[in-house]
Amino acid sequence: MVNSVRYGGADISYVDYDKARVIIVPVPYEGTVTYKKGTKNGPCAIFEASRYMELFDEELGVETFKVGIHTMSPLDVDGLSPEAVIKTVYNVQRNILSAGKFPVLIGGEHTASIGAVKAAKDIAGDISVLHMDAHHDLRDEYEGSKNSHACVGRRMQEIAPLVQLGMRSISREGKEFLSSQNNIARIVSAYDILNDTLWDRKALESLKDKVYISIDLDVLDISIMPAVGTPEPGGLGWYLILDILKLVAQNKEIVGFDVVELSPLSGNITPDFLASKLIYRLLSYVFFGKKKK
Repeated sequence: MVNSVRYGGADISYVDYDKARVIIVPVPYEGTVTYKKGTKNGPCAIFEASRYMELFDEELGVETFKVGIHTMSPLDVDGLSPEAVIKTVYNVQRNILSAGKFPVLIGGEHTASIGAVKAAKDIAGDISVLHMDAHHDLRDEYEGSKNSHACVGRRMQEIAPLVQLGMRSISREGKEFLSSQNNIARIVSAYDILNDTLWDRKALESLKDKVYISIDLDVLDISIMPAVGTPEPGGLGWYLILDILKLVAQNKEIVGFDVVELSPLSGNITPDFLASKLIYRLLSYVFFGKKKK
C-alpha cells in the first residue's frame, strides 16, 4: 500500500518502494524539546508544502522525482524514550541502506539523527558526518538525558568524525569538550564563514570520501527560517547553504541525510516550503550533481 501522504506529490508510478531509489522516513518525534514545541508537526508540514513544488529542478534541469521517491508511513514514536526512538530509527535506516536505497530522514527533533548516523556507519563503513546547525549540541547530558536534542553532536561524534558547520551558539561544557578535539574533524562556525574566504574548502577537505549530512534547520538565518525551536540570530542564507551542499555532493559520496527541527508556524507556510525545497534540491545534487571528469 502506498502511503497517502507522500513527499513531492509525484505520479504514483514513481513512488513504489521496490522501484524507488530514495526512501523518505518521517519521524514526528518531540520528546526532549526544551523551548518552542511543535517539531512533531514538521514532517506533515513539509509533505503538505511539497505538493506545491515544481518537480522540474530549474538549477540542474532535471526531474529529480524520476529516480523514485517513496515515502514511508510516519514512524510510531509518540511517547517513546529517546533511546527507543534512536533504536527504531536505526533499525529502519539500516534496512533501507542494506537494500541499496538512499535514506532521507525528516524530523521531528534532532535526537532521531543519532540512529540514522549509526546505521550509516554500520552499513557504509568509513564515513564522516557533516553536522549543520546553529548549536554545537556537545553536552554529554541535558536534563537527565544523554540523548537529548542538546547532546546530538556529542553522540554523533562518538560514532563517526564530525565536521560542524554554521554554529553560533555553544554551552560552556561544549566549549570545554572542544579543547580535547575528540573526533571533531573541524568546526566552521558562522564567524568563520563571515571572515574566511576558504571556509567551504576547509570543510570539504575535512570530510571523508563518504559523508552523512545532518541538517538542523536552525543553521539557516532566522529571516528565512523562523520556524525552529531555538531561533539563533545570524546563520546561512539560501544560496550559501546550497553552495556548500553542492560542493559536497560534487566531491564526496553522500550516503544519506536528514532535515530536522522544523516547528511549523501558524499562518506562515514559507519555512515549510523552504524545508521541502531544500530536501528536493539536495536530492538533485546527490543524484545529478557530480562533477563531470
